[in-house]
Amino acid sequence: MTLHIFNPEHDIALASGLSNFTAPHAGRQLRHDLGFIPAIWADEDDVIMVDDVAQAEREWRKIRHRIDTLLGPRPLLTVNPRFAYGKPDLCLRQTSAVEPWGWNSALRAQLLRYGVDEKVMPTAAQLEVIRNLSHRRTAARLLPALRVEGTVGESFECTTAEEVETLLQRYGQLVLKAPWSSSGRGLRFLSVERTPFAMQAGWFRNLVQTQGSVMVEPYYDKAKDFGMEFYSDGCGRITYLGLSLFHTANGAYTGNIIATETVKREIISRYISIDLLNDIQEKICGKLSPVFNGQYAGPFGVDMMVVSPSKLHPCVEINLRRTMGHVALSLSPTDDDIVRVMRINYSENNYLLKINRL
Repeated sequence: MTLHIFNPEHDIALASGLSNFTAPHAGRQLRHDLGFIPAIWADEDDVIMVDDVAQAEREWRKIRHRIDTLLGPRPLLTVNPRFAYGKPDLCLRQTSAVEPWGWNSALRAQLLRYGVDEKVMPTAAQLEVIRNLSHRRTAARLLPALRVEGTVGESFECTTAEEVETLLQRYGQLVLKAPWSSSGRGLRFLSVERTPFAMQAGWFRNLVQTQGSVMVEPYYDKAKDFGMEFYSDGCGRITYLGLSLFHTANGAYTGNIIATETVKREIISRYISIDLLNDIQEKICGKLSPVFNGQYAGPFGVDMMVVSPSKLHPCVEINLRRTMGHVALSLSPTDDDIVRVMRINYSENNYLLKINRL
């Protein structure tokens, strides 16, 4: 029996590095309201840990009806998933595998308290490896290997104000990124003309003190966000799963396109060549295979962007966890004519998963 957990506060927990971690209110509410999401890919005999079983069952019935209506009947979709309340429970003690949104020390500590066998979870040492691989320097180190004709992208790890000032003079505009941060957070923007480094000096010093460094990148004129989703088996094999076409607002996730791979590739081909896309896909699999071998098993995504007018930034960041792109792939239609949008809306003090026509 596999235990599934939607823990969207993962990135913040990872940044803290703490076993005893309390997520901010928004993270706790997102987990409470959308805890049913793993039912989309869980098998019939699996268990999904949620904060509120009755609420999860109610929301799952709604979203499953929406999936059947807008995407067509899904015979393999779990009809009656087994939801379990997060607490010491016989059901949890029978777990033979755990598949969370993302692994961190806080989740491991929580599951140990609930009676889950530590043998089915990463060790503390393995979690530290995962945390280090989740640092944005992993993406910075991969980036040069992906830089072929038609691509852009540079990233620097800085620890001093002088390093940042030098880069600001060189590029004119910069994006400063916390090594570990959740979607839309941990970003600061600098401009020689409007926002000098002095305006973010305190934030920079604090981040260097707490996380060791700050990642600094040139600012690019973005035309489109997208990504590629993968799975690492932990033994050196990386499998490409599909494209993720998503939308952001101020760096925060707002929605995904649900469509066949054929349709998504056609959309991206309006910006960059498919040959370039295929080349980058193969390079990511080849370069990350030895990096993740024996170190990380599970889903991950590589965020990219089209830079105006038609250049590709092939590695904006690596998310070493499941992503909303993976969720969208689990809902992929078989009909090229079906194109939908999946969003997370916040309305009347609740987060809701929505699937709508475009």
